[in-house]
Amino acid sequence: MTALIGIVAAAYFACSCATAVPSPSSIASELTILTHNDLYGNASPRQAAVIVLGARQSLAIAESNCAAVGETLWNPGNTSEELGFLRYLDYGKTIDELGVYWIGGKSGCRAITTAGKIQTVSCDTHFPALCSQSAPMSSPSSSDTALQWQMSIKAGNTEIVGYRDRLSYRFLGLRYASRPARFGYSKYQPLSNVTSISALEYGPRCVQSGCNDATCSEDCLYLNIWTPYLPNGKSSSSTKKAVMLWIHGGGFTGGTGSDTTFDGGNMASRGDVVVVTINYRLSTLGFLALDNTTLRGNYGLGDQITALDWVRAHIGDFGGDKDRITVFGQSAGAASVRALLASPQAKGKFSRAIMQSNPAGVQYASTFSHYLTISEATELTKAILNETNCTQTDKSIQLACLRAQDPVKLVSGTVARYPVVDGTYLTSKELPLYESAPAIDVALMTGIMRDDGGPFSKFSKTLNASQALTEQGFDSADILDKFPVPKGSNATIDIFNLTARVTTDAEFRCLGQSTAFVGSKGIFPVVYSYEFDRAYQIVEWNPNPPTCTAPITASYPYGDTSQPYFRCHSGELYYVFGTLIRQGQPPRDEDDIPFSQYIVDTWTAFGREKDPNPSLDFLTARGFTNTSAIVKKSNPWIPVQEGKATLRILDTGVRDETFKEVDQCIVLKFPLDYYSK
Repeated sequence: MTALIGIVAAAYFACSCATAVPSPSSIASELTILTHNDLYGNASPRQAAVIVLGARQSLAIAESNCAAVGETLWNPGNTSEELGFLRYLDYGKTIDELGVYWIGGKSGCRAITTAGKIQTVSCDTHFPALCSQSAPMSSPSSSDTALQWQMSIKAGNTEIVGYRDRLSYRFLGLRYASRPARFGYSKYQPLSNVTSISALEYGPRCVQSGCNDATCSEDCLYLNIWTPYLPNGKSSSSTKKAVMLWIHGGGFTGGTGSDTTFDGGNMASRGDVVVVTINYRLSTLGFLALDNTTLRGNYGLGDQITALDWVRAHIGDFGGDKDRITVFGQSAGAASVRALLASPQAKGKFSRAIMQSNPAGVQYASTFSHYLTISEATELTKAILNETNCTQTDKSIQLACLRAQDPVKLVSGTVARYPVVDGTYLTSKELPLYESAPAIDVALMTGIMRDDGGPFSKFSKTLNASQALTEQGFDSADILDKFPVPKGSNATIDIFNLTARVTTDAEFRCLGQSTAFVGSKGIFPVVYSYEFDRAYQIVEWNPNPPTCTAPITASYPYGDTSQPYFRCHSGELYYVFGTLIRQGQPPRDEDDIPFSQYIVDTWTAFGREKDPNPSLDFLTARGFTNTSAIVKKSNPWIPVQEGKATLRILDTGVRDETFKEVDQCIVLKFPLDYYSK
């Protein structure tokens, strides 16, 4: 997944602007971008948006402050649908107790209530204000960072200049650590030695296969922030937003926090949260560990913890609450979340965690959640030494040889991609979940795609089920009794169905369910478990086509979701970030966008409250009628409890089931109580 547009290698430099960039402090007010945001983008019938100036001020000052941010006092429409989004200003009294705001549009001194009632008032009255919000939507191929949209914030003595689009304030390419030495550990870099930073463009990707100098660098430790709210100085705890910190996947060998699939604008805007995405070192440059040397590995994991340190130190300046940080990730990103839960270096640095499709079990998934010793990792990666001609017996010369290699060569061919037990970042072979393991004070949500293993299975050339399983590394002797071959019209697809089902269970489902089941018994304060039964495969990664896409029919030219298709690995990403339309993908039916609305609302509810059940009061205040209807129609999502293994099925018809494939997991030697032993 490398949808990267507009990446630049130098995103961290002094900003020299000909005109002063406005800031919350320069207009003496906090700022909030408020819009309905139904995830339809420019196609939405609800286009009203405002910039809320939270400080009480006279009409003249309000007009001046709106002009300072390149806008005018807002002239509201006259339909209740357009004005309904103002109700959120009254929700929890988060911005002003009066519920009355200056507006423009006609002669006289006008104000509007959160109920949409316009009234004429004395011009000397002091109210907060609603400015127009005319910044355009951004897209993967177009972001208008012109001076008129720029906004700065102050972090200590450092000015950071970002910009706004239609939905959020965007601060991109923020360095969170100075460039570490190759195979060295990153360190949090305070902002105290920098006076001004431009955060208008993404930083470079970390070196990975397919890189070139224009898009990748070893100097890659940058993060990106999207926020709907900028405080004026120290904001109170009641106005700070929950923080969602995303760790990308890619097998620990690829990916980037600037992948536009993960653009945080929609999640921040709709969920009223601050979204952060990060880069971390990958492949051999991020994970090489060699026995009997000083190379201990886990550099990429260390980067993630360094990013957490930066976020905890500075996210308050962007409106975020450092005490409500959710780390969430998918695939290797989920494995990263699991490693952070296990790491003593990350303890106390986040309070919520979401693992999406965490690889754990056998075959490809075997090393993501069961950590190798450095000796074991050395055996798997020693070919790197031959491929680089760094086979010297003198270890100091050998390390000098590795450090002198072209970085692209080190991420090609044989690569290191294994978290290891190094004694510092990871101190045990697995996340400790056994009965006497110490409790972890982090709320957990974890789950899979229904057919997560589909992309990791192969189309077999044989129609013999036993042989097909053996080809893919499974012992078929005991498996076939519990995994019968489906009887469909296409024998090849029937065999693929079998191997994909076994792969899903053996690499994702079984140990994911065991994590939730065992972890709910006194390890985590609360655990929620899910399965996606609806998917929209991302364009950048679609193995084994067309199995992971809904069949195209005359009535549904983009895919008929009522027909059989595999709900594959990565098929939830557009939904989670609300980026389906933004990424230029067409809705296949009338359910794709409402389902994405529900998922964004569910994920951000967990981030805000440690509970994935969106509050009906919140949904009503936001005017999110589609999600409200789903919540009212379905039972509350209850956590996994002793004797009650609740699995939330995420589909257009949300429902609850018990854990699946329990007998099959026993055959695969991954029973529900696997991690309790």
